[in-house]
Amino acid sequence: MRELPVELYRAAQVRELDRITIEERGIPGHTLMSRAGEAAFELLRQRWPDARRIVVVCGSGNNAGDGYVVARLAHKAGLDIRVLTLSNPDELRGDALTAWRDACAAGVPTTIFATAGLDGADLLVDAILGIGLERDVSGVWREAIETMNAHPADRFALDIPSGLHADTGAILGAAVQAAATLTFIGLKQGLFTGQGPACCGDIHFADLDAPPDIYPALHPACWRYAGEDLPVLLPRRSRSAHKGHFGHVLVIGGESGMAGAARLAAEAAARCGAGLVSVATRAVHAGLQAAVRPELMFHGIETPDELEPLLNRATVIAVGPGLGRGDWGRAMLQAALAGDQPLVLDA
Repeated sequence: MRELPVELYRAAQVRELDRITIEERGIPGHTLMSRAGEAAFELLRQRWPDARRIVVVCGSGNNAGDGYVVARLAHKAGLDIRVLTLSNPDELRGDALTAWRDACAAGVPTTIFATAGLDGADLLVDAILGIGLERDVSGVWREAIETMNAHPADRFALDIPSGLHADTGAILGAAVQAAATLTFIGLKQGLFTGQGPACCGDIHFADLDAPPDIYPALHPACWRYAGEDLPVLLPRRSRSAHKGHFGHVLVIGGESGMAGAARLAAEAAARCGAGLVSVATRAVHAGLQAAVRPELMFHGIETPDELEPLLNRATVIAVGPGLGRGDWGRAMLQAALAGDQPLVLDA
């Protein structure tokens, strides 16, 4: 295991990383699956050293194969291990089928999932669904996830909590609420977006000794900001600096009756270090807001022509807080979009 990378990938990209590793770098899929199970078992023993009775819940794909490797290693280590499966293991294919057969040959007990099978467990390992999920979980699969979530033992997710969309972080019907997640090869975008952080618990990463040169072949979907470069992005300011050195933020918003959102956004800009902050809002709000927040410059703006001088002075624009859906809001938005300054849209 290693520190979390900053690059985040979509599910299709992670599958491509798998393909490159297997087909172009010559590392068998079963080797990668074995490494995934070994990394998971290592983390399991580190995170839950006192766990003696472990239940692995397996589905029908490669995620299940990872679970069978974990079960085999736990059995070899003398732990009380059992596998509960949601599908007929004979219907597994490829590397997952091999992993199940290896587990059976080692003496790992495997039975069809039943709620009673979780009784007395110190830890539940989630190896049900992987990154390919695209529809809501239902039937016995959802029942298993909800039963696991109701159990008092911690849940440990392999690669991704079952039921979580790997790209968006949306919960598809139901998702395992894990205390920790160990993800493989590449960090999935959905672990860090939407409901991902709430489902994953502590996120760990194992690259499975994939060759480092596989990663430049794909452009990440996005990057995770970890804060290490904050001193570079926000260097110490000179004691002789003044407000004119640190940009001019223009916040556009605050339709009639919705003045607060624009003001809050402007306050946030000032707190973050903007040198000057102007607010273009409805004229009925401008005077009152200026009396409450004199450090901000409020302008009563009713037409795009009145907005133009503010747009010309701004170095960055935020548009949308309390903008509404009326004619005024649409006119302000169109005027802002016509400029070439950096733009933040509040959807």
